[in-house]
Amino acid sequence: MNSLLFGLAYGLSVTLVTELSVAALLRVRGWDLVLIGLVNCLTNPVVNLIYAWSLLNFSQNSAVPYLVLAALEIAVVFGEAWAFRVTLKYRRIRPLLLSLILNGVSFSVGLILNILF
Repeated sequence: MNSLLFGLAYGLSVTLVTELSVAALLRVRGWDLVLIGLVNCLTNPVVNLIYAWSLLNFSQNSAVPYLVLAALEIAVVFGEAWAFRVTLKYRRIRPLLLSLILNGVSFSVGLILNILF
């Protein structure tokens, strides 16, 4: 249980640092940054829990966990884009593209960290 909680906290921390840094580089400011962080606090643990469940229930040689992860990431991009469209005042980049950029960078950083550590 402790390792699961640590994994969730670690994943969320990496996601928040990455996505908020990228958002700031894209000139997202103020309350909009807070909202992006809050949206990630909702989506990230759900994705990580479902992905961890799929890893536990399917062979490492199975494609199922990777298909589950791909479906989850696609759902998150669209779900966060909708949340951004409804809540953010930021309009330099369309919400779907903003979500795609933030999640793409975050996913890439997560892959790199998993390979390295």
